[in-house]
Amino acid sequence: MKLIVKADSNQQKEIPPSGTFIARCIQIIDLGTQEDEYQGQTKHLRKILIMWELPTEVKVFDEKKGEQPFVISKQFTLSLGDKANLRKVLESWRGKGFTDEELKGFDIEKLLDKPCMLSIIHKQSKSTGNNYATITGVSEVPKGLKCDKRVNPLVSFSLQETFDKKVFDELYEWQQKLIKDSPEYQELMNPSQKEITADDLIGTDEPPF
Repeated sequence: MKLIVKADSNQQKEIPPSGTFIARCIQIIDLGTQEDEYQGQTKHLRKILIMWELPTEVKVFDEKKGEQPFVISKQFTLSLGDKANLRKVLESWRGKGFTDEELKGFDIEKLLDKPCMLSIIHKQSKSTGNNYATITGVSEVPKGLKCDKRVNPLVSFSLQETFDKKVFDELYEWQQKLIKDSPEYQELMNPSQKEITADDLIGTDEPPF
């Protein structure tokens, strides 16, 4: 007879503390098109995920690795429109607005390894009852405040042109799952199954975001 024990899926995971902390960007992940529900409406939007590490907030998660910084991430719609959250965050982070030239096409990978200030609060999940940490603000680092050296490797992943399997395989499983659910991933894995649309026949100019 086998006696199998499994981890409780509703078990409270260790989350970053609440407050305002200096942070460093360590990941820019293209999630492809994701289903997004807001006020009862379902939309399909191109998303990215930005992840930061918190150099001042550390804990031993693995005895072999010793103390490591907490990490936290947030999804954004890939847009620099006037009302886009990503644009507001980047302008606050950079401490300046975008020029007309930058709005034509901004290389978001420039954010990697860049420090910022993150405001984090705790909320309670309606489905599990567990607390989780969420980012409520991103801003420029005040003058004179230094950010410690990075601990985690920098990771950039895109679905726009090529598929880097090596980078993909090193992503967190939950990140891989989100990417696999996207039509961009499905198309890259099965290029012959791409649906031909009217736009494909006449051609369209894609916006920079």
